[in-house]
Amino acid sequence: MRFAERMSRLGTETAFEVLVKARALEAQGRDVVHMEIGEPDFDTPANVIEAGVKAMRGGQTHYTPSAGILEFRQAIADYIGGTRHVDVDPGLVVVTPGGKPIMFFTILSLAGFGDEVIYPNPGFPIYESVINFAGAKAVPIQLREDRDFSFDVEELRDKVTSKTRLIILNSPQNPTGGVLSQEDLEAIAEIAIERDIPVLSDEIYDTMVYDGEFKSIASVPGMSPAERTIILNGHSKSYAMTGWRLGYGVMPSELAAQISRLMTNSNSCTAAFTQWAGLEALTGPQDESEKMMAAFEKRRNIIVKGLNDIPKLRCVMPKGAFYAFPNITGTGMDSQSVADYLLNEAGVAVLSGTSFGAYGEGFIRLSYATSIENINKALNRISDALAKL
Repeated sequence: MRFAERMSRLGTETAFEVLVKARALEAQGRDVVHMEIGEPDFDTPANVIEAGVKAMRGGQTHYTPSAGILEFRQAIADYIGGTRHVDVDPGLVVVTPGGKPIMFFTILSLAGFGDEVIYPNPGFPIYESVINFAGAKAVPIQLREDRDFSFDVEELRDKVTSKTRLIILNSPQNPTGGVLSQEDLEAIAEIAIERDIPVLSDEIYDTMVYDGEFKSIASVPGMSPAERTIILNGHSKSYAMTGWRLGYGVMPSELAAQISRLMTNSNSCTAAFTQWAGLEALTGPQDESEKMMAAFEKRRNIIVKGLNDIPKLRCVMPKGAFYAFPNITGTGMDSQSVADYLLNEAGVAVLSGTSFGAYGEGFIRLSYATSIENINKALNRISDALAKL
């Protein structure tokens, strides 16, 4: 079979590949602590599940408008408007099956051959993958450990050219847990406004900020979704709804029209009953979600202290999300070798920092979306394994 050339430019998400390797070891009788998948280990809140079941039983199993049902889009508009302190019309909202279609469709809509897209590195690998797939040039901006995994705004300014069609931000960030400060967001906004460049702001971890409050570039004057910010968000992380596949984008109306067309041509629409469940998640009780966030904060403190107690490792305290990104250069090994060693010798599944781009070399990522018991087991195994090097 002969594949189109574009398929050679498509990357992957390594977490799922490592999961397969870990499952193979388990099939051989090995005990593996899973810290590779970025998925909450909690169940979807009961009220959200009930809303989905009620919707299915009530006949909500048919097509919806490609952009989503109006009631849900209005709830999203209210949520984004209220938390980002901007005016949001439901016409700016497009609902998608998961958050990835928003980044995929946004990049396809705005960047083509000869264009450039600036993205964070280390960062979520699908950014670079889709930029390459679209035929545009992926321009990485390095997130630096000595800046708590923020980046130098002057470096961003230097990377912007006449070919720059989009800047991608992710805060709180995967894989580092870094959070952009208000000062950084204002400086980035100044560049975006001056050069009239839209910004794709991946805010999927917006409820997972441990120190201070969540800040969005969409709140900076001149950067509202009605102007030049495309907010990517969804329910996978905040409401433990990964399998429901429910995401959304909030963006300028002319882009919303294009992304709605892409939805029509690809997915038709997002499942109706999933949207009704999502409506309940946004407007119903937040108790379970808040308990989940409190649990993540407790786990964060345990895993970061434990990693810093292990010789040859050091770990910056993440300010958001549920990932630790320790520096492993003290081992004398590269990132992939450490990740392979920990899986095969210690039974701990982690990801190489290079799974998130070239600037991830020297680090590994551990997801602490697992129990404290598993975290402590993993820490003990990592300590014992690295002591043998």
